Amino acid sequence: MKKVYGSAAEALEGLLFDGMFIASGGFGLCGIPELLLDAIKDAGTQDLTFASNNAGVDDFGIGILLQTKQVKKMISSYVGENAEFMRQYLSGELELEFNPQGTLAERMRAGGCGIPGFYTKTGVGTVIADGKEHKDFTTRDGKVETYIMEEGIVADLAIVKGWKADATGNLVFRKTARNFNPPAAMCGKVCVVEVEEIVPTGSLDPDTIHLPGIYVHRIVQGAHEKRIEQRTTRPASASGGTPASASGGTPASASGGTPASASGETRSA
Repeated sequence: MKKVYGSAAEALEGLLFDGMFIASGGFGLCGIPELLLDAIKDAGTQDLTFASNNAGVDDFGIGILLQTKQVKKMISSYVGENAEFMRQYLSGELELEFNPQGTLAERMRAGGCGIPGFYTKTGVGTVIADGKEHKDFTTRDGKVETYIMEEGIVADLAIVKGWKADATGNLVFRKTARNFNPPAAMCGKVCVVEVEEIVPTGSLDPDTIHLPGIYVHRIVQGAHEKRIEQRTTRPASASGGTPASASGGTPASASGGTPASASGETRSA
């Protein structure tokens, strides 16, 4: 079975349709499937529902699809860094289903594991619980606690970003770019992955594989922008030495430790 494709557009060929449900990995701008999102924009697919922690920023990530009005509904945890997301929601142009982050991740994982739903205490007594089944459970010490039912997510398509893959689809994610990518990949009927490097099959140590290839249907390799979401800088020390932390913390080790970036940047993976 062929899994490796030459471009993001080729990897999505035959999979996109208006009104579809897409699960997308990433957290902020870290580990987002930017090439696949660009390809969806170019395809012009409309009335999309996305399950994703957030929608990137105005001109990057899912934000580019909000600008072109291709998204009908977001199932998300956070909207704060995207002004267009907030504007469309407040004006009634965009449907929004808020989910606590842990609940959203577990809904994706549950869908990928064939679990139709689960009970959680998170959200009880808030608007998150409105319209959902409530159930009381008695703990071992006799205390009665209320839980709400959350449904597993099964998406028409999952788009995720990995670091390395082999030709069979085994995936390795890099550090915090792992975030929502594994559960998003699991919950898609079809999963398309973009990676920085495709390595020979058998070269990945089985103990380092984060997601087995059974979940992955198509793979594309590409170059990624890895945009910095919040750039923080500080003036260089007048003496040329390493300045102390602005908060009074301990500066980088002079005995061989790895110092912070001179610009203070935090890079996405």
